[in-house]
Amino acid sequence: MFRTAELGRKVSKADFERQEEPLRIELLELQQRLRDLDMPVILVFAGVEGAGKSESMNLLNAWLDPRWIVTRAYGPPSDEERERPEYWRFWRDLPPQGRIGQFLSSWYSRPFMAYATGTIDEGSFDEEMNRVIAFEKTLADDGALILKFWMHLSKKAQKARLKALEKSTLESWRVTKQDWRHWEMYDSFMRAAERLLARTSTGEARWIIVEGEDHRYRSLTVLCTLRDALTHHLERHAQRRAVSQSANPGTSSGHVDPVLPTVIGGLPTVLDTLDMTQALPKKDYRAALSAEQGRLAVLHRKARAKGVSTVLVFEGWDAAGKGGAVRRLTHALDARHVQVIPIASPTDEERAHHYLWRFWRQLGRAGRVTVFDRSWYGRVLVERVEAFAEEDEWRRAYAEIRDFEDQLVQAGIVLCKFWLHITKDEQLSRFKAREGSPFKSWKLTEEDWRNREKWDAYTQAINEMVERTSTNYAPWTLVEANDKRSARVKVVKTVADRMEAVLGG
Repeated sequence: MFRTAELGRKVSKADFERQEEPLRIELLELQQRLRDLDMPVILVFAGVEGAGKSESMNLLNAWLDPRWIVTRAYGPPSDEERERPEYWRFWRDLPPQGRIGQFLSSWYSRPFMAYATGTIDEGSFDEEMNRVIAFEKTLADDGALILKFWMHLSKKAQKARLKALEKSTLESWRVTKQDWRHWEMYDSFMRAAERLLARTSTGEARWIIVEGEDHRYRSLTVLCTLRDALTHHLERHAQRRAVSQSANPGTSSGHVDPVLPTVIGGLPTVLDTLDMTQALPKKDYRAALSAEQGRLAVLHRKARAKGVSTVLVFEGWDAAGKGGAVRRLTHALDARHVQVIPIASPTDEERAHHYLWRFWRQLGRAGRVTVFDRSWYGRVLVERVEAFAEEDEWRRAYAEIRDFEDQLVQAGIVLCKFWLHITKDEQLSRFKAREGSPFKSWKLTEEDWRNREKWDAYTQAINEMVERTSTNYAPWTLVEANDKRSARVKVVKTVADRMEAVLGG
């Protein structure tokens, strides 16, 4: 695989200088065009030590406008990073739309080193690469241009490069004993590299192998590849936008009439299986709630001591009682270690990223409880029904959500998801009660009434959401919420049960 990157190709100083100015002008113009579009560019640099990874990143910052470039290089995770799922720090650093992100020692670094040094076997390495592929596909499906550069040197050339760096007064610090140990393992590293590139060079995120011995050849390869890929990507983006506006003329004004999903009348949904008549008498409610809150308080302290985080997701109909359930739940917890995140329409900053970005960045540190009042499921509920998301966007979101939640659970997080269900008649009764209450009338909006008109469409979306995202590791808990007292007890008890299962009693 790497033989074509060991041919000793070179570019003369004269040839480089002849191409330098027009190439730089092209790249600057492309960068300015990129700033006006709803897509980011992600550049990954990896490869042999001494092959020019850092130099290539520095060159891009020098040639382009660095104000619109995000550059990140990763070392061992900090305490803050270690207390969250591994990909938290990568999601946190993703560039917004219109910008370029450069990443060194990124999501490939840890699994590659573990496989090359024999810490993990081939099967485990392939599983790690599947996670990488899913991550990159998620970003590419959202419009990101991803280019990955593998900077290569032969074993002989790497030795010469390391020795040259050691002799340099300014750069000798870059060469460590570990670099020489890795050089001695060169063949093992190359076998691991071949498998990495073969597994993860995809149509959405391809690897470009760059011969790194001659710095001018290396630089032109990176710069020209970026220019060509940006040009092609921007042209495709313009073509898709033209086709979309031709098919939907309303998009030019920012408005598209929603096309509601077809509802097959008469077919039961998962919500029809719930017993909505169940109720908990008031005299039993206080004792049951107090007992479950006490159990939860003890488990919360135990989770804090063990560094086990909890993520709670609340979805449900308008007026279903999400706020009341959250208040009874948080009453049992230490407020210093609980954060309730109310999710509304995305801000401009959030809209400039993948829809999961704002949820990743809100994940708490070890031992904390994070409560999402509405969540990432908006993509397959309100965004689906109201046509805020294209059909291909909300359909692929099921797999993206499953992968996201799998990462949370794999990181040891207790994850509970609640859908609070009420009947249509009960919702109408609560709406009318809110209208007549000076303390609650503010909670009722025109949007609530509009959503009610699409009850059947939302019911279909809810049924598919449960079908596609209720997994063994992250099941949905459907809460019969016509009776607020029984609903609140069920929520608190479910959280306590899940924490107990994870913590071991």
